[in-house]
Amino acid sequence: MTDPSHTAYANFGGKVGKTFGSSKPWWPERRTAPAGAPNIVFVLADDIGYSDFGCYGSEIPTPNIDAVAAAGVRYTNFHVAPLCSPTRASLLTGLNCHAAGMGQVANIDPGFPGYTSELPRNQPSLPEILRDNGYSTMAVGKWHMAKDSDLNEAGDKHSWPLQRGFEQYYGFLEALTNFHHPHRMYEGNSVIATDEYPAGYYVTDDLTQRAERMIREVRAADSTKPFFLFYAHGAVHAPLHAKREDIEKYRGRYDAGWDKLRDERLARQIELGIVPADTELPPRNFEANEDVQAWDELTADEKLVFARYMEIYAAMVQTIDDSVGHLRSVLDELGELDNTIFIISSDNGASREGRANGTSSYFRDGGAGAGRSPEVNEEDIDNIDALGGPTTWPHYPRGWAMACGTPFRLYKITTHRGGHSSPFIVSWPARIKEGREILRRQYTHITDVLPTLCDVIGLQIPTTRNGLEAQPIAGVSFAPTFDTPDAETFHNEQYYECIGHRAYYKDGWAIVSFHAHGVPFPETPWELFHIDHDINERHDLSAQHPEKVAELAAAFERAAWANRVYPIDEGSRLNHVIRPPDDARFELPVRISRATPTLERWRSSRLVAGRSVRIDIEWAYRAGDEGVVLAHGGQDSGYVLWVEDDTLHYEHNGFGTPYPGPAIELGDSSTSLTLELTVRNRLWDVAIAVDGEVRGHMEGVPVLARFLPFEGIDVGIDRRSPVSWSLFQRRGCYPFTGELTAATYTPSPIPADELEHMLARMRDFALALE
Repeated sequence: MTDPSHTAYANFGGKVGKTFGSSKPWWPERRTAPAGAPNIVFVLADDIGYSDFGCYGSEIPTPNIDAVAAAGVRYTNFHVAPLCSPTRASLLTGLNCHAAGMGQVANIDPGFPGYTSELPRNQPSLPEILRDNGYSTMAVGKWHMAKDSDLNEAGDKHSWPLQRGFEQYYGFLEALTNFHHPHRMYEGNSVIATDEYPAGYYVTDDLTQRAERMIREVRAADSTKPFFLFYAHGAVHAPLHAKREDIEKYRGRYDAGWDKLRDERLARQIELGIVPADTELPPRNFEANEDVQAWDELTADEKLVFARYMEIYAAMVQTIDDSVGHLRSVLDELGELDNTIFIISSDNGASREGRANGTSSYFRDGGAGAGRSPEVNEEDIDNIDALGGPTTWPHYPRGWAMACGTPFRLYKITTHRGGHSSPFIVSWPARIKEGREILRRQYTHITDVLPTLCDVIGLQIPTTRNGLEAQPIAGVSFAPTFDTPDAETFHNEQYYECIGHRAYYKDGWAIVSFHAHGVPFPETPWELFHIDHDINERHDLSAQHPEKVAELAAAFERAAWANRVYPIDEGSRLNHVIRPPDDARFELPVRISRATPTLERWRSSRLVAGRSVRIDIEWAYRAGDEGVVLAHGGQDSGYVLWVEDDTLHYEHNGFGTPYPGPAIELGDSSTSLTLELTVRNRLWDVAIAVDGEVRGHMEGVPVLARFLPFEGIDVGIDRRSPVSWSLFQRRGCYPFTGELTAATYTPSPIPADELEHMLARMRDFALALE
């Protein structure tokens, strides 16, 4: 009788009885990249203005970015979407942002195909194309291309980095995070368990170190395999956080103000050839709720605080440059720099989310709402040295955003050039030789990056994904410009739309419409500019050329329908409120055991935002037990219960302002504890009951906004950014030492008057994520 195992080995050779040694081995074809295929490193900054790098006119030293430019080419007419998620979606798919389902930031899901907040299931992405052609694919940093209701451990992950072609990922999935105490970091699909960050931790340094590690790992494992690294910075998006020693380097540099800075930057841009020699600055931005005051009209206190905001911003720009230097050093050390396509860009124009006066508390002041932010006061002066540190969530006044966007008008979200003109630098020493003209003035767009990279590598762009037919991409290759300064441009038309702002570019002409929120669209006029001769939209020619306006307006309509732009948001922010019916499951009562890691931010916010909630805590307290019982939030906002010296304490954090609550002596033991937050007159009343008896009460603390707190719920500990800074300084994350089982959240429906108020303030807080 034949031994079955021998038969199996014999069959491996092709026939029963044939020996292995006489058989010809066969292996499936391995996916390999074309011979000599370059590595790709794409560094995407967040909210960087057109003039923020030294090689585009900035006074901020960026020697490493400038070195990339010196070894390659700079594009002076490169464009992105006016918002981060849309730009990222276009980069990865080659589609216009609405066609990619990302017409706004990935924090909405109103039920329309242009605003799904996730990448299309039928569209191949750049990392998928590269991976399937033999590349190792890696990403670090901000993602922001999956809907917030899916950012939990049970969420649909089809639009997460690993599911969209990246083999490694390290970073945060949301719009922003605390740079000193990131609220939720991921490795691959898994949340990294962190109770406390080490002293001096800074997220950009962490991301850079991980990017370096990924490159070294891949190269050591396979010396022949090309790689694609996508480094998506959180900097310089709010909050403006930087290391103290970096901030101090810029002390006093911005005392002269934003008007002087614009003049200085324009002069350098003219000297560098970035803009024509006859370029003049447009007037300070004057549009409704986007206007900028003259620096000389500010008070001495305003100038002092406003200059500090810009010092922090400059320090953050420096961290981006530092990251570029580290990556270039690793590539040089490994002998990879010559055959690496190194790209640096930004995801939209400079951000005006600090409003007129800036803020030390980004969410308290509405992020990006209309009108002026709070006036500078004595507290701002007293705490000026704390700005940029872990106890603050600052953003600069929009006057600095105007200067950072030199020489263009307006800023992020708007469709004037300040909203979508971006620096774009490419080096590839093996292909782009030194000594050639280093500026490129062809009109290019973020949708062009995918076809350009596929073109220079020699890859076919797939027409299907997972058996589904893909959309034709919108972008075109600009590879000829690598070698030829005056190569023909093939991207001759482009629409823009963002929160009602609209524009259409064609053959050197552009129509642009600034949309004041709440104004009907037929009453929003088109401006007309001959961009070839008026790069910063100073001279409106709509009255002289009504036929050109009509032509371009008709072209916008065709493009808008073809790319799923409609329905356009008129500014009410209802698209942030309207959610799929099954999202109601997130507002059901939930029991969170002490063993549960931090409940994700958005999931946690559904239980408290704008509503009353009862929180029943299961514990068996005994005298001598101590530590945090319940914590929800961080230095941005939140609430915390803890026991210290046999006394129960409550503190409410109202957007950075602490509201100390009652101190309750507990006695020898307790078996139940209840915290109730009750909405009254759009504020919360707080009641704390021990063993069924209300023992503590406080009135009129801020109701937390729809997106807040930014840290989720912890039972028995206060992880990462603390709700109470004074408690953290004394005790750290302060785990509870006694018997603590769980906390059950029972939310109430949002009151009708609170719902109306929530809708009214929705625009401010929605824009804070944009």
